[in-house]
Amino acid sequence: MDRVIGERDLESVPFSAEEAIALYRDVVRTRQFDERALALQRRGWMSGYPPFRGQEGSQVGAAHALSADDWLFPTYRSNAMQIAYGVPMSDIFRFRRGHPEYASDHDLNVFPQSVPIATQIPHAAGAGMAATHADADHAVVCYFGDGATSEGDFHEGLNFAGVFDAPVVFFCENNGWAISMPSERQTASDTIAVKADAYGFEGVRVDGNDPLAVRETAADALERAREGTPVLVESLTYRQGAHTTSDDPSRYRFERDDLPEWRTADPLERYERYLREQEVLDDDLIETIHEDAAAEVDRAVEIAEETPHPDLEDVFEPVYERRPPRLAEQQAWLEEFATERDHGELEY
Repeated sequence: MDRVIGERDLESVPFSAEEAIALYRDVVRTRQFDERALALQRRGWMSGYPPFRGQEGSQVGAAHALSADDWLFPTYRSNAMQIAYGVPMSDIFRFRRGHPEYASDHDLNVFPQSVPIATQIPHAAGAGMAATHADADHAVVCYFGDGATSEGDFHEGLNFAGVFDAPVVFFCENNGWAISMPSERQTASDTIAVKADAYGFEGVRVDGNDPLAVRETAADALERAREGTPVLVESLTYRQGAHTTSDDPSRYRFERDDLPEWRTADPLERYERYLREQEVLDDDLIETIHEDAAAEVDRAVEIAEETPHPDLEDVFEPVYERRPPRLAEQQAWLEEFATERDHGELEY
């Protein structure tokens, strides 16, 4: 492991007590968001949801390393990272409910979420190359899971970044599972981080359940990226729940009982215990932080529910400048289906 701060006193790390508490606050906020989102999906409030419980420390730590000028290229499981970077919870709720204007309430440098695996990696490399051509001084952080490293887009994106010295931090959150496939069955590499060697830049590993360690590692990587050297960060964490709400991890989870305790421990409980030991967190502050987070989630749900559902054509409008015939046929079919459904004419 390259860096683990949980083994050091807070006085010996480059963070103030206030910064450490700010990290804790966002871990709590994102945990409560995730719990509420999962409950809402189960009652049919949205069609599907990818839970991230167990990965909050990793994502929050990385988000706190970003500057306001940096760009974040997220994926479907990076909701904690987006929230900690400033994306309103209500925007993410609206995205999950199919609202086309889910990003309208902020002007942060956040690329739209990528759902297909790894497709955002070449985009991030291109954004970094564009920053170099424009003599900009910001960096790009591209988030993805360990499963994405088995896709061609991963290798193409890292190769371009290495050849053109793109200011990109490739942040791989290794949660132990590529859907139902454990890491050792999808790659023969000793680590994900070592894959960076093939593209001419550095790869580092960090304890992803230690938000202070992740923040320090990501900040160092971003500094090197701004100087023109891409970095691959492998954040080791663990996906406590299902891949998505349509997944049943009990069908394969029994195969994976050999990970160390630090890897599978709950990051919120572990970090809270650490801050208590450092005497910067007490019961009163914990209660206040949890109450504030619950109120924020409540308001985000209200905003999402107050937002009118999009019309059917809104699904098709922003896809192509010139709509291809196949998409037009799909829209016509969906409109006919909706009409028959609304008039009770469907036969099952």
